[in-house]
Order: sequence, then C-alpha cells, then structure tokens
Amino acid sequence: MHAAHELDDDPDGSGQRRFDELIATDSRIEPSDWMPAAYRKTLVRQISQHANSEIIGMQPEGNWITRAPSLKRKAILMAKVQDEAGHGLYLYSAAQTLGTDRDTMFENLITGKAKYSSIFNYTTPTWADMGSIGWLVDGAAICNQVPLCRASYGPYGRAMVRICKEESFHQRQGFEILLELMRGTPAQQQMAQESVNRWYAPALMMFGPPDADSPNSQQSMAWKIKRFSNDELRQRFVDMLVPQAEILGVTLPDPDLKWNEERGHYDFGELDWAEFTEVLAGRGPANAIRVSRRRTAHENGEWVRAAARAYADKQSADGQSADRQTNQAPAHEWMAS
Repeated sequence: MHAAHELDDDPDGSGQRRFDELIATDSRIEPSDWMPAAYRKTLVRQISQHANSEIIGMQPEGNWITRAPSLKRKAILMAKVQDEAGHGLYLYSAAQTLGTDRDTMFENLITGKAKYSSIFNYTTPTWADMGSIGWLVDGAAICNQVPLCRASYGPYGRAMVRICKEESFHQRQGFEILLELMRGTPAQQQMAQESVNRWYAPALMMFGPPDADSPNSQQSMAWKIKRFSNDELRQRFVDMLVPQAEILGVTLPDPDLKWNEERGHYDFGELDWAEFTEVLAGRGPANAIRVSRRRTAHENGEWVRAAARAYADKQSADGQSADRQTNQAPAHEWMAS
C-alpha cells in the first residue's frame, strides 16, 4: 500500500497549482501527490461508505444461499456474495491509500458512526427479491459506478473497473431470475411483480437526494470524483429500466411514468424522500439488524484474526532468523548454495 501524502501544508501554492492542473487536464491524482485536505476527506467519506455498502450488502442476499431453489442457484448466489466481499476489500484498500486505516473504517461501521447505502436496510422476504436486487439495485449501482471508473483519484477509479465488470454480471443474473419467474406460474409472476413493487422506489433513491438537497454533489463533480449529478444518474436509470421492464413483463409501480417527447426522456413520479431520510437516519426496516449482525460476526471472528496475526508474526520471525543465518554463514557456503 502506498502511503498517503501527509503534507497538507502548501506554503508556496505549488501543490495546489499542480492539483488544479491535474484536475483540469482530466489526469489522475495519486496517493503520493499533494491534495487539499477537503478533497482527501471527501474521498475517505465516499470510498469508505461505498466499501461499507458492499460489506453490509452481503447480508440481504446471504440469508438466501441455503434457501435458493436449486444447487445451481445456490452456487451462483454464493459467488455473487463472495464478489461483494471482494469489492469491499478493493475499496477499503483504496481508502487506506488516503491515510485512514481499515480498522478505523470498520470500527466506524460497526459502531454506527459511518453510513452505508440506505438500500441495504430493506428486508428480503421472497426468492424474487434476489432477482429484484440484481436487476434494480445492482442496475442502479452500475449506472452510478461506471462513471466512477474515471474518478480523478487513481486508486478509486482503478478499483471501480473490476467492480463494474462484476456488477454487470450481477445485474444480468437478477434480470434472469425475474425472467424465469415471469415465465412461470401465476403465483411466481405475482411474487416477481410484488418484489419489483417494493424495490423500485428504494433503487431510485440510491442515487442520493435531489440535486438541490445534495450538499456534496457539486464539489465532487468539480473535483471530477463524480461525473454526473444525482438527478442526471436517476434519469439515466429510469430510461434504461422501462424497455427492460417491457421484456420482463413486469409493471413499474409509478402511475406518472410516461415518455416525454419534448425532453427525450421518461417522466416519473416524485419519490418519498421522507422515507429515504428515515432509513438513512437508522430507522429503516432492518438498520439495527444489519449493523448488529456485522458487529457480532466481527467479534466472533476475533480468534481467526488473532491466529492469522500470530502466524504472520511467526513467519516474519522465521524469515528474519533465516536471513541472519545466511548473513553469518561463511562465504563459500552461501555461494555454493
């Protein structure tokens, strides 16, 4: 891991000028570059929240691994949950290059100090939810995250390339689950539609509040961390969903959804931002459960971490001992070896 550049002081302004030049020319800021303290703070907040979302996001789907309807479905879902753990690892590693250690970020998560995406505080009562999460939640994630591959901070943008490739597969997996259900019995079709009804609005809220109510969005765009505003991304997502819903045969639960010829986009209804605020504040259907289970898993895994640390320390000690023996051996012995 590269150490973050600690020198936020810039007495002659050369660091700021270089930073501004890199941003203006669409170049990458790297961990060893000077950067404004506010830029670093924004990145730590965004990347760590993104990592937290991947880790917490394993829970709504993880509880369906043992209940999936076939061995094939179990294996696919298990692989997807493993992918999400990997995404969390990539992102925590990217955030660490900014000088914030992973233990601190994780402690903030399990103590409730740090936020994660509100979408993962909804429950998954039916198998169809595995389809809706893939199609709607991962679909929204792709729409939001593909532009992040061009984020101005190098480690973040590079981590997003692989994440987006895997999220694209997850979205297709969810679409396929819903398609199979919609080709099934009336009860299966009803299950799929009911699930879409529950997940549609929360998925649209994943992009964040309206631009007028998003205090960080404009600055992130100016720094080229983000490339599009919340409302622009939300519009892209709705435009993408409508033709896919027609293929699936599901109805999107929005009576105001209609094509606007003049705008060249779909109009859609106002979202319940009071619900979004409640869930984000920790009063969603599963907020307490999600954080509690993550904390319990962390505590139960302490013996594994302790064993791993002890093993690493022993390996390091053995390696140092071997090095000393090699250095102390007569020249003809190590030359012959």
